[in-house]
Amino acid sequence: MKQLALYPIERIDELTSPEAHEDISMLSSAINVFTDFKNVTPQVIESSTSAVNVEHLMQKSHVRLKLVIDNKNRFIGLISFESLQNQEILKRVAAGHQREQLTVADFMIPKEQLKAIDFDDLSYARIGDVIETLQSAGQQHCLVLDRENHTIRGVLSANDIARRLKLAVDVSTPNSFASIFDVITKNQQPVGLKVP
Repeated sequence: MKQLALYPIERIDELTSPEAHEDISMLSSAINVFTDFKNVTPQVIESSTSAVNVEHLMQKSHVRLKLVIDNKNRFIGLISFESLQNQEILKRVAAGHQREQLTVADFMIPKEQLKAIDFDDLSYARIGDVIETLQSAGQQHCLVLDRENHTIRGVLSANDIARRLKLAVDVSTPNSFASIFDVITKNQQPVGLKVP
C-alpha cells in the first residue's frame, strides 16, 4: 500500500457543490433541479405537532417545506413556512383559537388538494417547461409523483430553480414559479416547450 500525502487546508479553500460545476440553463433537463427522494430523505413532520414550534424549527433550519404525515407515517399533505408565518397564526388566534393548541394540521394543504408532475414527464422535460407549466399555479413548490408506483418521488422548488439559473430574484424570500416566469420574460429568454 502507498501512504498518501496530507496537506493543510488553506484560508482560501472553500466548499464546492455540484452546482458550481454545472452550466444550467432553461434548456437543461428538469432533472437537474429536482430533489429526488430516492437520493435525499424527505423532510417530514407529524400533523399533530405544534404549529408555533414548527415555525421556529423551519426558520432555524432554513426549510421552507415539509411533508406532513399522520401518526402511522402516512403522507397526508404538506406545510410551507409561509403558511405558518406569524400573521397566519395571529389570524387563527383572532378567530378564537388558542395559540398553543394550533397544530400543523390546521395550516397544511391536504394531499387531496395537491397537484403534481409525473416523474416520467419530468424526465423528458426541460427546466423552461417546468417553469412555464407551473407559472400560473402561484406556488413555491410542486411535488413529483411516480404514478406507476403510487409514490411521491420528490419535489421542485421555485427558489432552488431561481438559484440554479442564477436569476435576479432574492432567494432569501419565497418566490413562486410565477415570479420566476416574470423575471425570465423580462429578460427575453426562451422558455421552451410545454411538458408532454
